[in-house]
Amino acid sequence: MVPSRCPGPCAVLALVLLLGCGLAFCLSQNDTEPIVLEGKCLVVCDSNPSSDGGVTSSLGISVRSAGAKVAFSAVRGTNHEPSEMSNTSMTIYFDQVLVNIGNHFDLKASVFQAPRRGIYSFSFHVVKVYNRQTIQVNLMQNDYPVISAFAGDQDVTREAASNGVLLMVEREDRVSLKLERGTLMGGWKYSTFSGFLVFPL
Repeated sequence: MVPSRCPGPCAVLALVLLLGCGLAFCLSQNDTEPIVLEGKCLVVCDSNPSSDGGVTSSLGISVRSAGAKVAFSAVRGTNHEPSEMSNTSMTIYFDQVLVNIGNHFDLKASVFQAPRRGIYSFSFHVVKVYNRQTIQVNLMQNDYPVISAFAGDQDVTREAASNGVLLMVEREDRVSLKLERGTLMGGWKYSTFSGFLVFPL
């Protein structure tokens, strides 16, 4: 059996993949809905396939891994202040990556670039050390601040500005942290920046 609206070549390819994987599939009633094969195969019959990283044939068929995942977590392991930490960009830099599934976090630039459109979760925890002034940290989506966090207690030697959010992110959007107010004199060791794809759209 094949989907009633799925074009002939698409149906043939779907059956070939089915036989190759030795798996069962669910029939679709709409030619733009995916045929889900149990396992790690996904066949999408779509006359207008999206450019989200899947392999697309001339027949308008997108084939991609159903188990594709995106996640990253970066930390600051030292108090050394890089020369790039300037008054121009005020990007908060990290020097270690704990997780980088998909390799979409650029450690040198300390920027995450989304590989596909979807709902993403982001969180950060920026520590200020021996600093009696208030800091404000912004989570930036491209060039626009989305959320902020503050740390300004005058009586502690270490304090963190922390926040988290769910965001709808477009393919190739860039997400980073920016120091909007104050300084991180003395460094920001133990700071973290993490994110992951909740589900694609």
